[in-house]
Amino acid sequence: TLEKATQNILYLYPWVYPSLPAAEWNNLLNLFRIYWHNFILSMSRDAMLYKIPYPFVFQCFTGCELYPNGSYTKFYHLAYNGHDFLRFDVDRSQWKRQQNSELAVQVESQFSTFLGFSETLQDLLNVTCVDHMKKFIKYGRATLERQELPVATVFARTPSPDQLLLVCHVTGFYPRPISVDWLRDGQEVPPGPALNTSAILPNADLTYQLRSILAVDPHDGHSYACRVRHRSLGTRSLLIPWG
Repeated sequence: TLEKATQNILYLYPWVYPSLPAAEWNNLLNLFRIYWHNFILSMSRDAMLYKIPYPFVFQCFTGCELYPNGSYTKFYHLAYNGHDFLRFDVDRSQWKRQQNSELAVQVESQFSTFLGFSETLQDLLNVTCVDHMKKFIKYGRATLERQELPVATVFARTPSPDQLLLVCHVTGFYPRPISVDWLRDGQEVPPGPALNTSAILPNADLTYQLRSILAVDPHDGHSYACRVRHRSLGTRSLLIPWG
């Protein structure tokens, strides 16, 4: 990630820096700084030119994804105030607006004239990004492929005499994808207003956690259990009953 205050690269994993030569990191840093500077200037200029009301937010999401079969995808998305705004078709070197607003039409036309920028993006996403990603995977394989077992606990809260909140707290798992469900008398509880599952959040030790809360009647007479499925468990599941 790029630190905003110093505009230096922060290496969030110890294996990232050794995966590329120092000279390559310097080239990337200079490229990031130039892009950051020009992006701000361009957005500020467009705000004045097209009379964009303040405050506003432009966000850029770009990168590449590699798949086990060797194929890859690449992307460059631009959002305006939280909504998809403009995309770059890397294969065709074309800018495509995602809105029909006057602003989107104008910015699409403007970006289409930046031929040098489009060519640079093509090279970065088709060559540099993919090549670097392969090196990152090689150096970080032990970390990226590691698996940590989830630890799950079930407890209850009573916000009122006629309501019981069953909480399933799952933590310490890696990788991030996980499935957490509530079972009522052995049957999965479907999504609804009584079921509230948090987002998956990071822990300080580079594992993850989440909570799933089910609101029930304290005297409904049913049995409840939290079921956890995760890659580290293989074909098994964790089943933690309440009570």
